[in-house]
Amino acid sequence: MIFISLLILIVAMALFSEQNLRYNRISIIILFYAGALTLNALYIQSIGSGIGIYGGLYQITAISQFFDLFIYLIGALILLAWPLKINIENDKYNIIKNYNSASKYITEYSLIILFTTLGASLLVSSADLVSMYLSIELQSFGIYIIASLYRDSESATSAGLKYFLLGGLSSCIILLGIGLIYTYTGLTKFESIYSLISVSYNNNIIQSITLGFLLIIIGFLFKIAAAPLHNWAPDVYDDSPTIVTIWLTIMPKISIIILLLELNTQIDLELVLGNNTINIIKYLLLISSLLSLLLGTIVGLAQIKIKRLLAYSTISHVGFILLALAISTEQSIESLIFYIIQYTITNLNSFLIIIALSYIFYNSIINNILIKENLINNSNFKEINNYNNNKLNNFSDINYISEFKGQFLFNPLLSISLSICLFSMAGIPPLIGFFSKQFVLLSAIQSGYYFMAIIAILVSVISASYYLKIIRVLHTGLDESIEKDINNNINISNSKDLNIKFDSLLTNVHSFLISILTLTILLFVLKPSIILSSIRILSLSIFNY
Repeated sequence: MIFISLLILIVAMALFSEQNLRYNRISIIILFYAGALTLNALYIQSIGSGIGIYGGLYQITAISQFFDLFIYLIGALILLAWPLKINIENDKYNIIKNYNSASKYITEYSLIILFTTLGASLLVSSADLVSMYLSIELQSFGIYIIASLYRDSESATSAGLKYFLLGGLSSCIILLGIGLIYTYTGLTKFESIYSLISVSYNNNIIQSITLGFLLIIIGFLFKIAAAPLHNWAPDVYDDSPTIVTIWLTIMPKISIIILLLELNTQIDLELVLGNNTINIIKYLLLISSLLSLLLGTIVGLAQIKIKRLLAYSTISHVGFILLALAISTEQSIESLIFYIIQYTITNLNSFLIIIALSYIFYNSIINNILIKENLINNSNFKEINNYNNNKLNNFSDINYISEFKGQFLFNPLLSISLSICLFSMAGIPPLIGFFSKQFVLLSAIQSGYYFMAIIAILVSVISASYYLKIIRVLHTGLDESIEKDINNNINISNSKDLNIKFDSLLTNVHSFLISILTLTILLFVLKPSIILSSIRILSLSIFNY
């Protein structure tokens, strides 16, 4: 359905190139409708342990259907956060000027989001090495383009190029692993490879399959920014626009982690070292989990930019996810699925709030520039256009943590909502983030992973300090001179001499999304059975009960 919609939209874009905003709305409707179709398919009783389609290239299971629905919903919500046109009107000179450079990229952004969503959906259902590689590349190439979507921004272009080069390296590692497996087995379907592993006594074949899957998993760990393969993430997240970073932080990780979950629960590869037999994939995940927890927390303490800090926060969260994935018991799988859901909700809400604050901050900057540079009194339109392109476009994002200073005084509700999200990331009870970490730690302790549980507890306590740093800056007052200047600028819309009118920057839908997600994080403790019961059913379906 999404593929057919994409073809129609591409043709429509060639015919009606000016209707930018409509492409965004149509893409949102497409994703919601695809989610509704997926929800309806969840009631099909014959799915059972899975239905193979397209000659076994893809397998539809309960968990793939659930996360297809989840991916479509999150994709639609991210599209809803795209900034609208911000117009500034001056009655005296009849100047109507668009100061938001993002509006001209809305068509490309909407179409690429559909491409990456399609790739993520196909990756979750992949049951073959070929379909897996094609799906991850369909998702990845769209993300490369999104990262460099703002062609006028040097930093965004640099981020896209860096992501493309390093992402291409990880794809090569995955392809090398696929080539090794196919060379020694002649098989590409996961089910056939599982059967061969269980009956084969040829050490060369087993070792080749083990090495192949290790390379594949290393490539996937690279793509989800798990340590020690994480160095690209802070740079790419920081240089990309916030509306792009929100997608990079959430969507690729969901599909890849679910694929790793399905691979890890089915593949039992053991490597014989002397008299010892170890599950090499489990130890690879545990090592990556340990490094992610440590590096994501310790290096994050020194960050002064908000997106770099959230990048290291994401690496730390990936450590918790990989810990639950490595344990691979029923309880750990439940905690893994729950952690993915809460991580997505919390990060989505955090970035929506940061984008909302960016709109408001951007508005005050425009006020300040128009007053101090007296551009409104200048009838030279060419000079205004040049000034807009060279200076105003640089203020569309909040980059530094210090820019949040005093936001509680002007935007108390948004500041409180962001504080709730940060407390949830830190694992403060009774927010949803506390329960997700508790479930992972409980499953680790019950399975005998005491050292990993202790490390996870320690890094959770340490990481709370850099979340509290942001909250402290949010609720710190401004200097009197700065506060007076900002108040004067914000009240410029009431000036009778200039008579400037600013369009509303924060839409009702954006505000409603922030409200719903914040209440979900805050009030989960009152009715947890809705999510937990569904997660329990999904985890049982993986183990074929």
